[in-house]
Amino acid sequence: MDEPAVAQLANVFDTVYNPALVDDRPTLLAMLGNVDALIVRNRTKVDLALLAAAPKLRVVGRLGVGLDNIDVAACAARGIDVFPATGANAGAVAEYVIGTAMALLREAYTRSAETAAGAWPRAALSNGREIAGKTLGLIGFGGIGQLTARLAQALGVNVIAYDPMLASDAPIWHQSGVACRQLRVVLEQADIVSLHVPLTAETRNLIDAEALSKMKPDAVLINTSRGEIVDEAAVASALHAGKLGGAAIDVFAQEPLAAGNALANAPRVILTPHIAGVTTESNTRVSALIAQRVAAYLQQN
Repeated sequence: MDEPAVAQLANVFDTVYNPALVDDRPTLLAMLGNVDALIVRNRTKVDLALLAAAPKLRVVGRLGVGLDNIDVAACAARGIDVFPATGANAGAVAEYVIGTAMALLREAYTRSAETAAGAWPRAALSNGREIAGKTLGLIGFGGIGQLTARLAQALGVNVIAYDPMLASDAPIWHQSGVACRQLRVVLEQADIVSLHVPLTAETRNLIDAEALSKMKPDAVLINTSRGEIVDEAAVASALHAGKLGGAAIDVFAQEPLAAGNALANAPRVILTPHIAGVTTESNTRVSALIAQRVAAYLQQN
């Protein structure tokens, strides 16, 4: 959490800030007996056991937008409000999607050592592709998807999207210039497929072997949503078989990655440790927003 945001809370409330607690659950639970507010990122499980250890808890702030690590229903049953940092990291995620898409299409940024050593792989790296003129398929068209679309359109990219939560005649489709399509059409037509949906029973393993088989063999896949939405073994298999042009994966079913993860040795892949939405600037925005919302809640309730 950004230090000025922590200081803002500490000026008003008895505040404990200890990032190491995410890996020391027994100590965390032992500290929660008199806690009114808890602020977490994505790895702290706000589950029934934690809630039982925090009888005075009134509000949970989430430094991010995904809520799958928080038992929202149990919090609601206890009258505990949950505040995500909606919108505050959207720009960082959108830039990650565009940046990794360009890197994967160009295929030119992973062989610096060869160039430096004089191997000069110019011929091998001369078949990269430009992003202009390509089709970006967004699966999920909420705030982050919409911002990603705007950045892509500024680069000359055609954008189509699938979102079952948005009616086909919703005003945002016309306002954004993005075509509403069915999932199958997005998978079949897109050169770049980017995932922007929450983890639910319906989206778990949404991108499996069958879905991947519908994609163009040179298309690239980008996942900044949740790891369980993608079948990692199926993606690795498609990459090894040359049936997928590349993948940028920022989120995983198990974090940190376990040894032997199927994607570890896959070709044409960019693996990052759940940082698409985390930049210096976005952390400042996210931290400030959650500090303000939690402080206001405690002062008003």
